[in-house]
Amino acid sequence: MTVFGIDSLRKQRFGALRGKRVGLLSHQAALTASGATSAQLLHRALGKRLVALYGPEHGFFGQATAGKHVHTREHPDWHIPVHSLYGERRKPSPEMLEGVDVVVCDLQDLGVRCYTYLATLLHMMEACAEAGVEVIVTDRPIPLPRVVDGPMLDVRYASFVAPCAVPMVYGMTPAETARWIKAKFNLNLNLTVVPMEGWSRKDAAWDGTRPDWLPPSPGIKTWETAMTYAATVFTEALTGIDCGRGTNLVFRVLGAPWIRAEACCATLALYRLPGVRFHPHRYTAGTDPSLGRELDGVRLSVTAPLRFRPAQTSAAILQTLEILYGDARVWRHKGVRPEWFDKLYGGDQTRNALQSRTPLHTLFSTWQEDRKPFLRERKKALIYA
Repeated sequence: MTVFGIDSLRKQRFGALRGKRVGLLSHQAALTASGATSAQLLHRALGKRLVALYGPEHGFFGQATAGKHVHTREHPDWHIPVHSLYGERRKPSPEMLEGVDVVVCDLQDLGVRCYTYLATLLHMMEACAEAGVEVIVTDRPIPLPRVVDGPMLDVRYASFVAPCAVPMVYGMTPAETARWIKAKFNLNLNLTVVPMEGWSRKDAAWDGTRPDWLPPSPGIKTWETAMTYAATVFTEALTGIDCGRGTNLVFRVLGAPWIRAEACCATLALYRLPGVRFHPHRYTAGTDPSLGRELDGVRLSVTAPLRFRPAQTSAAILQTLEILYGDARVWRHKGVRPEWFDKLYGGDQTRNALQSRTPLHTLFSTWQEDRKPFLRERKKALIYA
């Protein structure tokens, strides 16, 4: 049975926190074995020594929609500050760390570069290094722990959704990521990681032997959604293609009034993409521009999480849509945001390759070659076999 890092810290009687004033970077998705949140566990154990909370995008309480700024507030019951790291500031100020000896970081992340918890962890570690505050990262699973996929970051496109030089899908847990960040940025930081117990990289399922799953953001409703997110996140930029927002299958389906699912699935099957199958799936769109309209959609089903390559899958989906329905429907519809697509993919390489009909094997080979230095760095940061 997997024991998460926060529960390992509890088993250690919170020895690493003894006598210290503690801040917590977390959210309501960070559950313990008892079903309580890590914040509730630490508040019960530490009392007034839990002095500050910090929330990522979507807020500490996880209610804000994607991209919505969240304001700092006071916790309604504990009367301590809940600092927003997705509002006026995205990196903690010295004042936000004042009176804190150690920050515990416990976030349910996805291991995807454009999912902003990577940027939040990086900025917290940088701020703590500058302020002389210790950091403890308690570990949690990610959905695709063996998968490294997609393009590396072109530094010209660095942003909050592309904060550092990792591939689009980088296959490191939060604790492994923290180890990588400290080494990569040469941070003068007192970092402790608390690994999971009983977990390995082959354990990519949420099979009932772990604490309950809660969405780490409103759009990541299920563990299956967490696996397919990187394959369909391009819809944030190509807004003429629906990804099921407003439904229970967000990021697991694709639809548009012009898509014909049978033909689309048949074409996608020809790519023989590893670890995924495509199925026709009619559904009613939950957001604009197709709100309330029944769409002839395509549903992604991950059949082998250890082999699935979401970034490659996204490229194959886009090429299929171009071939079947034309470039204009994909790249030149009303509301399209090519600059956001480039931010999500960490550069314009992928978009340019797809628009010029570069063979996918050529694009994937370029990605693979560019990732080699990162893979050597990643290997040093890994904790689990």
